[in-house]
Amino acid sequence: MPKLFSVALVGPDGSGKTTISRRLRETLPLPIKYVYMGVNLDSSNLMLPTTWLLNKIKRGLGAEPDTRGPRAIEEAVRPRPKNPLRRVLAEIKSALLLTNRIAEEWFRQGLTWLYTWRGYVVLFDRHFFSDYYAYDIAPTPYRKPWTRRLHGWMLDRVYPKPDLMIYLDAPAEVLLARKGEGTVEVLEERRRAYLEMRAHVPNFVRVDATQPEDVVLRQVTDLILTFKRDRRVPDTVPAEESHA
Repeated sequence: MPKLFSVALVGPDGSGKTTISRRLRETLPLPIKYVYMGVNLDSSNLMLPTTWLLNKIKRGLGAEPDTRGPRAIEEAVRPRPKNPLRRVLAEIKSALLLTNRIAEEWFRQGLTWLYTWRGYVVLFDRHFFSDYYAYDIAPTPYRKPWTRRLHGWMLDRVYPKPDLMIYLDAPAEVLLARKGEGTVEVLEERRRAYLEMRAHVPNFVRVDATQPEDVVLRQVTDLILTFKRDRRVPDTVPAEESHA
């Protein structure tokens, strides 16, 4: 059986990633393995035992699932404690969490290699590269903590990118109306970051996610089948005229 490839559906919450990936698993005429490849542990279908344990401890201590929506980039950086002891403890905690995060990311990538070599198309719902791009990889006006710089370097320079990345794009106003999370300004900031990723991902294609669901599904299906045949795709798929 020939080695197949990985496909990542990326985009902000409300763009339809999970819905389209679910329908692809039902309709795509190729063998598929689904892997949630994002930061939300409560949505993950695969994870390391250490990650599962850390998540259970957080929930046991009363932490709620993160449903805040996208944050402004500057809000993702916590100020360093002023107390020297607390600062050292915070650095140790950050290093341990980073170690587990990187191990988790490589664990899922290892499964991806296994699945593709066994003849499956691996369908990613989200991808670590796109989830962390704006916060850990893209240039920012402030100095990032060393953990974010190291993590961003690893994702950008070492970690394998998906063979095909499909960005489901929608204006901030549409996303806000669908999910009610974040602000127009933050959502537009994230939208610009998604479009910047085109320069970092060899096979990156944008699909208009404001189209009817069946149209988006058909276009994404065609892109995957075209990539299987040609190992390339167009940069952008135009919206269908019937949607205008």
